[in-house]
Amino acid sequence: MSAQAPVRRVTAPQIADRKGAAPIVALTAYTAPMAAMVDAHADVILVGDSLGMVVHGLPSTIGVTLEMMILHGQAVMRGSERAMVVIDMPFGSYEESPEQAFRNAARVMAQTGAGAVKLEGGARMAPTIRFLVDRGIPVMAHVGLTPQATNTMGGFKTQGRDPATWPAFVADARAVADAGAFSVVVEGVMEALADQITDAIAVPTIGIGASARCDGQILVLDDMLGLSGRVPRFVRRFGELGKEADQAIAAYAAAVRDRSFPAAAELYR
Repeated sequence: MSAQAPVRRVTAPQIADRKGAAPIVALTAYTAPMAAMVDAHADVILVGDSLGMVVHGLPSTIGVTLEMMILHGQAVMRGSERAMVVIDMPFGSYEESPEQAFRNAARVMAQTGAGAVKLEGGARMAPTIRFLVDRGIPVMAHVGLTPQATNTMGGFKTQGRDPATWPAFVADARAVADAGAFSVVVEGVMEALADQITDAIAVPTIGIGASARCDGQILVLDDMLGLSGRVPRFVRRFGELGKEADQAIAAYAAAVRDRSFPAAAELYR
């Protein structure tokens, strides 16, 4: 009797090797059931700190805690078996020093079993990324529009509208790639700038509001399924589950009120 071979998860080196190859499919997930659905189709599942707004109703990602990321990371790991799971490091958990970042990232990795962490920031975070990678923690970097820094950026604004700023963004991407990041999320930048970044670095870029020429794409799952309200311009709704859910809930409420639910088929007799 032969035992079934365990499913092997996608790894950071495998994602790094996808530069210029088949596009990387990435989506967020925050719960085990949704992770199971995404796992069948995606290469990377990001447990994004966007869960603060999507799941917990917070006004931004700033209030997300390390404990919240670990809890949802554990759920996503239980619900998935093939995709690489990457967990966002929340605001305030890594910026102080490389040592602080390692201490908290090691806790995330140990308590969730995830394959990597993600840090926001460009050249200023390069020493921290190198510190983590040298100690066995794979890092996905994040440049361009960095949501944790929107208070200093003046809100959620497209970056790189002025071509004079492009060299700084390209330098940021090069710095984090050279520091050892296995991939770089490029968010909310002008298309031509995203293309320059993709051409400038040796690791894959994963775009969100960037360019179709990035080496992969990521969206917030609830946005692309139609479960969110107002969404950014770069989101394409691939489903309208919000409308379908509203109709289903309304039908349930009507059935309860007119006593047609539960019916004979739903009762024990």
